[in-house]
Amino acid sequence: MIRPLLLLHSACALGLLAMAGCMQPVDPDRGAERPPPRSAPPGAPDGTCWDRHISPAIIETVTMQVLVQPEQRDASGTLIQPAVFRTETRQDIVRPRSESWLEITCPVDMTPDFIASLQRALTVRGHYTGTVTGKMDRDTRLAVLSYQRRNGLESQSLSLDSARSLGLISVMR
Repeated sequence: MIRPLLLLHSACALGLLAMAGCMQPVDPDRGAERPPPRSAPPGAPDGTCWDRHISPAIIETVTMQVLVQPEQRDASGTLIQPAVFRTETRQDIVRPRSESWLEITCPVDMTPDFIASLQRALTVRGHYTGTVTGKMDRDTRLAVLSYQRRNGLESQSLSLDSARSLGLISVMR
C-alpha cells in the first residue's frame, strides 16, 4: 500500500518540476514575469527572425628557429663551433572571432509545403539530392549551407536573401 502512494507523490513532484521549468523567470523588482531574451540584433523590427552567427577565431601556430649564437670560424675559415639555434613557437590570430546577425525565414513560415518547395529549388540548383519530404532534416540543412556558401555565408539557417533568390518568398516583404 505504501509503494503506490510513494509513486503517486513522485509523479506529482515530477509534474510540478516540469511545470516550474516552463514558467518565465520573475523579475524581483517588479514582481512580474520577464519577457524571454530577444534573439535579434538591436533595432531589429518586430516580426522579423534572426540567427546569430559566430565565426570562431582562426589561430595559426608558427614555429621558427632563432639564432642564439652564431657559428665561429678560425682565420682559415674552418668551423670551430657550429651556430646554436633555439626553437620558438607562438600562436598568431589570423582572423579574430566575429559575431554577426543573419535575417532568416521565421520558423512559423517553415511549413512542410515551404520546406518541400525549398528542397525542390535546391534540387534544381544541384545542392539537394534527397527525397522531397517537407522536413528540415540534416540533408536539407546541408543543402542550404552548400547553396549559401556560394555567397560567402556559412550557415545552415535559410537566410531571407537566399529564400528570395530561390524564389520562395517575395522580394517586397
